[in-house]
Amino acid sequence: MKITKIETIWFEALPTSVWEKDNPRSRQALPNNLWVRIYTDNGLVGLGETYYLPRAVSAVIHDILAPLLIGRNALDIENHWNNMFSIINFFGFAGSEMRAISAVDIALWDLAGQHTGQPIYNLLGGRNREEVPVYNTCVGYGKYPDYQAWIEGRAGELAQDLLKHGIKAMKVWPFDRFGPTLAGPTAPRRKTPTCQPLQSAGVLGHHLSNEDLKKGLAVVDDIRRSVGDKVQIAIEGHARWDLPTAVRIAQALEPYDILWLEEIMPPDNPEAFVRLKSATKVPLCQSERVFTRFGFRQLVEKNIADIIMPDIAWCGGITEARKICSLADTYYLPITLHDCIGPASLWASAHLLMHIPNALMMETVRGYVEGWYDDVVKDRISVQDGYLTLSGKPGLGTSLRDDFLSRSGAHVEVSSEQQILAKQ
Repeated sequence: MKITKIETIWFEALPTSVWEKDNPRSRQALPNNLWVRIYTDNGLVGLGETYYLPRAVSAVIHDILAPLLIGRNALDIENHWNNMFSIINFFGFAGSEMRAISAVDIALWDLAGQHTGQPIYNLLGGRNREEVPVYNTCVGYGKYPDYQAWIEGRAGELAQDLLKHGIKAMKVWPFDRFGPTLAGPTAPRRKTPTCQPLQSAGVLGHHLSNEDLKKGLAVVDDIRRSVGDKVQIAIEGHARWDLPTAVRIAQALEPYDILWLEEIMPPDNPEAFVRLKSATKVPLCQSERVFTRFGFRQLVEKNIADIIMPDIAWCGGITEARKICSLADTYYLPITLHDCIGPASLWASAHLLMHIPNALMMETVRGYVEGWYDDVVKDRISVQDGYLTLSGKPGLGTSLRDDFLSRSGAHVEVSSEQQILAKQ
C-alpha cells in the first residue's frame, strides 16, 4: 500500500463580528486546527489531526515529512515514526514538529485499519474494555454554555445538569482569571489569539490574594454543596502559578477530595513538582504539554504525577502515546487522554483507551462533541450516560465530511511524488 499523496487542510478565522452574528453562543474553533489526509495507491485515505499553529505544522509536513513518506509502504508505521522523529530531533524536537508527526501518525493508523478491515484498537492488540468513562471539560460551546455557568457562579447547577446526563466527572479552572494576562505592563493590547476567551493563556503568576483564593474555592464548594461527592472534580491550572502559590492552592483544595490538580505550574522544571508533591495530598495530573516518552519519563521516575495525561495529537500520535501509556503502566499509574482538540483526535484517543490496561477516563467537551465536531466528520462518536463507545468500523471509524472543503477560508496544500521529484 504505497503512499501517493499527502494533503493538509486548515481554515482562516472569520472576523469576530461575522462569527458572533451567526454563532452568538459559541466561540470560533476551526482556525486553530490542522487536518492531514494521506492517500494511497489502492484508493484508501487516512485521516489525522492536530491543533495549534496550522500553517507552521503544514509547512513541516510538506517540507520535511512528505519526502520521507511518499512512495513508501503506509503500513511501516513504526519505521515512519522513527524516521520522522530522527530527522526532526537532529535539529531539536517539539512544538510544530511533534504536532506534525502526531497528525501523520494518526492518519497512518487509520490507513492500516482500513486496509485490514479492523478498528485501530484491534491492530494494537484488542480491547481491555468495551466503554470508557468520560469527564466533561466545562468549555462553553453551542447549546451547552458550560463555561458561562460556572464562571458566573452556577457551578452547582452545572454539576446537576451533567449528573442528569450521566456524566460523573467535570473539570474547571477557577483560579486562571486571577493570574496575570498577556496584556503587558502598560495599556492593554488587542485581544490575543488561541485560548484567551477562556482566560487560560497567560504568564506565570506570583501572587494570589486571600480573597481571590476564596473566590476560586467557591466554585468547588458550590459543586460539593449541590451534588456532594456524586460528581468528581478535576482542577485545571493551565500552568499559571509559581511554586508557593501552587502549594497554597493545592492545600486549600485538600478538604474537597478533588479528582486531580492538573498543570498548576509549567511542566518544564520537574524539581518544582517534587516540592509540590511533598507539600500536598492532592493527586497531581501531568500533562498535555509534555511531548514523547522522553518527556514523560522524568515525571514518572521522579514520582511527581499520580495521573498521566498525554495528548495524542501533540505527543507523537498513537505510536508514541502507546509507549507513554506502557511507561505509566510500569509504575502502576493510570492514563487519561487530553482532548480539547478535535473529532479525529478524540476518535484516535478512544481507540487507544479501549486497548491499554491502565485507562482511567477520557476528556470530552460535550459542546464540541454535539457541536462543531459534527461540521468536520461524518460520524459522531457515541457518548451515552457518561461512557464513550466505538462503532467497530475499520480504522478510526470516521472521515471528513464530503462538504468540508466547501467552507469559507479553506486552505488546502498537497504534496505528491511528482512534486517531490521535481524539487530534487
